[in-house]
Amino acid sequence: MYDVAIIGAGITGCSIAYELGKYNVNAVVIEKENDVAVGTTKANSAIIHGGYDPIPGSLMAKYNIRGNQYIKELCKKLDVPFKQIGALIVAFEEKEEKTLEELKQRGEKNGVPDMEIWDQEKLRKEEPNVSEKAIKALFSPNVGIISPWELAIALGEMAVENGIEFKLNTEVTDIQKNGDAYEIKTNNGTVEAKYICNAAGVNADKVNEYTNKKSFTIEPNKGEYYLLDKSQGELVNHVIFQCPNKDGKGVLVSPTVHGNLIVGPNSQPTDGDDVSTSTDGLSFVRNTALKSVPGINFRESIRNFAGVRARTKEDDFFIFEDEENKGFFNISGMASPGLSSAPAIAVDLLKMMEASGLSLEAKEEFKDERKVNRFKKLSDEERAALIKENPLYGKIICRCETVTEGEIVDAIHRPIPATSIDAVKRRCNAGMGRCQGGFCGPRVQEIISRELNIPLENVPQDRVGMNIITGETKTGGAK
Repeated sequence: MYDVAIIGAGITGCSIAYELGKYNVNAVVIEKENDVAVGTTKANSAIIHGGYDPIPGSLMAKYNIRGNQYIKELCKKLDVPFKQIGALIVAFEEKEEKTLEELKQRGEKNGVPDMEIWDQEKLRKEEPNVSEKAIKALFSPNVGIISPWELAIALGEMAVENGIEFKLNTEVTDIQKNGDAYEIKTNNGTVEAKYICNAAGVNADKVNEYTNKKSFTIEPNKGEYYLLDKSQGELVNHVIFQCPNKDGKGVLVSPTVHGNLIVGPNSQPTDGDDVSTSTDGLSFVRNTALKSVPGINFRESIRNFAGVRARTKEDDFFIFEDEENKGFFNISGMASPGLSSAPAIAVDLLKMMEASGLSLEAKEEFKDERKVNRFKKLSDEERAALIKENPLYGKIICRCETVTEGEIVDAIHRPIPATSIDAVKRRCNAGMGRCQGGFCGPRVQEIISRELNIPLENVPQDRVGMNIITGETKTGGAK
């Protein structure tokens, strides 16, 4: 019997687990995939939003502002890549100038600090590659760029270090109320818990309806992206937005924390967790982005991808305890700014559970800091010392990103182990470069096979079933 069961190990579920790890609580995270951050958390714009866009008084406004500040603290403590570079929302015509003023007023109501309206001269000085047709821009300095999957992994790892259990490859199939507790049926048996946190992303409405009345509907919405090589990474200095419209914040152009350029997304209704890309969708993204930054060289694209947003008709988060089933909490509708808000939501959710009867006795000691060895970022002296301590750090496996065998082995044996090639990539960037794992992928696969003592063909690209090797093409030998 657990005190709390968290369903879903994206940024929301991992944030809740991290906060629960500070208390003497017996908790478990249930995740259907073989790793954390495999859904929306790994496929988004990787922006920590400023808070000028949400409607004042909404949960999105409340938690975006709080999360914007809390994430900076978390990234520093947990050694997660983050840069506060600010955002510019550009206007191309007179009616959009009014939109900028409205956004500025909305942001000020929400508590966004130090926003400014830049004229064309100031904009061109700060962003010479932005279109000459842009006439004004709203500057929000508190916007940041982040590695979202690394934040989720860090939060999850610290939760494990503090006693929270993770059940991966475990899919919830039904939930039944049994007295004062819940029986959560999964493909790996039954889990019992007194409290449930439903953080199941695009499946949150289905999970809710296993035991509760229908109270919200998730309407999955897909966004497609370009990821460009580092040759394009310094094309702009800030996150460049166009004025938002009915489809959301629109197509952005932004540096990434790893030195690339990200462009996207579009906005299309989709079925479930469909993350396919399309010619029409990517053409829209490309043509729209060129309006903002005409000099983008899309021939430098190294990957296209798509992510799915868990939108609702109400365009706000749903964070509440079910009226009829005490102890069942929904944290749903986590579309943008969900990434920016999740850690702050987790803090308040614990207060809600405590008010509902959960005992939160603070631990006298808990782990709240970590350090990740990133060979690429070290000085020559630091590299030499690390290689002396562990010779595996002297062998480069991923040439594009300068990732060593030592880092890969560490990733495989971290508190939430990496068991796939993409899980290694999410932890140490192997395969994130220009060749997208074309060179290092087979070697990473071999290292996983060796370290986990499993057959090479059992190492997937990412999710279970995404096999790379299906069998031998030749058997036997010369006679």
